[in-house]
Amino acid sequence: MKKENSVSELHPTPYALHPFVRWLDRAIIFWLFVLAAAAPHSIAATQIAWLCGMLVWGVRLIVKPRFFRTPIDYALLCFILLTIISAFTSYAPDISTGKLRAVSLFTIVYLVAQNVNSRRVLRLLALVLIASCVVNVFYTMAERAVGRGVKIVGVAASSPLAAAIFRRADNKITAPTAIQSGDTVLEVDGRKVSSPEELVAALDKMDADSTPARVRIYRAEWMPVLEVPRGKLLDGQTPLERLGIGGWSRGRDWRASGFFGHYVTYAEALQLIASLAFGIFIALPFKRSLKGALLLAAVALFGFALLLTVTRASQLGLLISAGVIVLVGLKSRRTMLLMAACALPLVLVGLLVLQQKRQVGFFDRSDGSVSWRETVWREGFQLLTSKPRHLLTGVGMDSIKRYGCEWELFDKCRLPVGHMHSTPLQLALERGLPALLAWLALIFLYGRMLWRLARVDFADGWIERGLALGALGGLAGFFASGLVHYNFGDSEVVMIFYLIMGLCLALERQIRVE
Repeated sequence: MKKENSVSELHPTPYALHPFVRWLDRAIIFWLFVLAAAAPHSIAATQIAWLCGMLVWGVRLIVKPRFFRTPIDYALLCFILLTIISAFTSYAPDISTGKLRAVSLFTIVYLVAQNVNSRRVLRLLALVLIASCVVNVFYTMAERAVGRGVKIVGVAASSPLAAAIFRRADNKITAPTAIQSGDTVLEVDGRKVSSPEELVAALDKMDADSTPARVRIYRAEWMPVLEVPRGKLLDGQTPLERLGIGGWSRGRDWRASGFFGHYVTYAEALQLIASLAFGIFIALPFKRSLKGALLLAAVALFGFALLLTVTRASQLGLLISAGVIVLVGLKSRRTMLLMAACALPLVLVGLLVLQQKRQVGFFDRSDGSVSWRETVWREGFQLLTSKPRHLLTGVGMDSIKRYGCEWELFDKCRLPVGHMHSTPLQLALERGLPALLAWLALIFLYGRMLWRLARVDFADGWIERGLALGALGGLAGFFASGLVHYNFGDSEVVMIFYLIMGLCLALERQIRVE
């Protein structure tokens, strides 16, 4: 059995033994662990860890430069360069250049890949990411048990809630959008409400300029902010009478979002981390063990939380990921069939939850989100092909938010102004076809590297093989769900994606050195 390589063994230079250099290396590893622990929870904490790690690494490079090539360098750096060009040629360069801060997250790949030199650190970082996400899932389950907001039961026609309106992105008022029975009131003027008394107090409070209250509700597929008139409560003795509602309860039917602000972000993060945990489980030699039980429990918890997000594309992405992991990681057909048999009831449960929570089937053309996507895809493709400039450098990141209505996107702004709900289309439209091709090359080269890593005989390094398997499956699921989601636009998801990519690049380098 090979002895695990240390930093000094991998890089036998006298300078590497200098106490200050060793301190810098340890500080970088510390911030990488903070990054891995924070990634499933907080974008702010994750970015603080990333920036601190980059600062220490910058000092490390000044003291003793050390940089290693990776199999994805040319594709990744070409994609970043083309993105920068598109930002400066944008229709809204002030907005697009501001987005370069998010683009700079790609440095997470190199922060991890260039500084993880120990197999032990590699394993621990992967396990910390998984364990931290388990905490996240427990929070999601507890939040669901407690409930949140005020779920309305029965709304009288005279209720001030029935007078709510929704203001469109172009600042024009649509037809009145009454708060209905079954809606859950989450916030008023940015403050959470948890009882009718709090809702009454918020709506009864008059501002100096008498502006309407901004009330965020949850309604199946929609979380709009509605404008409700202040000081228009009904006469009555109880909060229910003053609100003009028949009853209330705690809301428990929202789509889970964990510590993130959106359920799709949470679902994509769960898909990546669940794939990692499942890959390590498949690589485990003795699955009937405490380690196997813990890994399987983690996968089950992630799957349960993913069901609560009711996000079809991410759920399908995880199924694709699991299929890839099983096909590449297992040799026994019997075990493959057993895994497929276990997956079938989970699929049925997912379809049942989808039907109950969203009242739609998995592939349902009557679903509003499907017609919405068809609309923005058609409009996005038309805008992309309308000018050679758009094909070459794109319209610029987030310029759609300024000019979308002028370009008659989103059904002439009848739909909320957002994005194209497809990573390839969004990248092509905002950054140009060359940038999309560079991104596809990056995905291909990364996938090919993972395929080769997954087929390496690691002897006793089952976590390393599991990392490669989980990353390969996660990549397949991430790409598949990205066809109908702009998951590459979520910084929270991208940081997890880059962290796993960096770990796999570090593993690939360690294998080459050995």
